[in-house]
Amino acid sequence: MSNPVYLALDVPQLDAAKALVEKVRGHIGGVKLGLEFFCAHGTHGVHEIAHLGLPIFLDLKLHDIPNTVAGAMQSLHVVEPAIMTVHASGGRAMMEDAKAAAGENTKVVAVTMLTSLDERDLERTGVGGTPHDHVMRLAELAKDSGLDGIVCSGQEVKAVHKQWKDGFFVVPGLRPGGKATGDQKRVVTPRQARDDGASVLVIGRPISRADDPLQAAREIEATL
Repeated sequence: MSNPVYLALDVPQLDAAKALVEKVRGHIGGVKLGLEFFCAHGTHGVHEIAHLGLPIFLDLKLHDIPNTVAGAMQSLHVVEPAIMTVHASGGRAMMEDAKAAAGENTKVVAVTMLTSLDERDLERTGVGGTPHDHVMRLAELAKDSGLDGIVCSGQEVKAVHKQWKDGFFVVPGLRPGGKATGDQKRVVTPRQARDDGASVLVIGRPISRADDPLQAAREIEATL
C-alpha cells in the first residue's frame, strides 16, 4: 500500500468521525474502527465510514469458542472489512475457524499482546517470560493456524518479521517523536515500526486529538 497509516477512529459521534476522515483522507491509507466505535454505531456506522472510500480495519479482537467466532466472522461479511482481528490466545482451532469463515478479501490477523501491557502485567495473569517471548510464541501459533499475520508492538515487529517473512504485521501504540504515550507502555515511532517490517501503522490520538489533525497527519506521512 502507498500509505500504511490507518487512522484509529475511536470517537463516539458518527458525524465527527466522518468529518475527521474527510479532513485527513489525503494523508492516510485506511481507517481502523475499534470496539468503542462498533458498540456505538454497529454495522451501520462501519458502512457510513466505508462509503468515504478508504479500506476498513475492523478491530474487534474476537475471542470466544471456535464456533462463536466463526459465526461472528460470517456475520461481518456484510461490511467487507479489509482487515479483522482475533485474539491469538483463543487458540489454534479458533484462529483456523476464524480464517475459514472470513470473507475472501479480508485479512485475519491475531492480536498477540496489547501495547498497554508490560512484563509485570503478564506475570499478574500467570504468563511467564518477557513480552518478546510471549509475542513470538503467539506469532508462531498464528502462522501455524493459517492467519495472514499478527498485531504486535513496534518493539517486537522486527523479530517477528525475520521469523515470518511474508506475514502481514499491524503495529499500534505508535507515537511520533516527543508525543505523550498516554496509556501505552511499549511504543516506538511510526518510522521505526515501518523500517522494522510493519505493514500497517495504526495511529489514533496523535492525529485525532491534535490541535490540527490535518497538519499532524501530514507530518507523520512525511516521516515515512
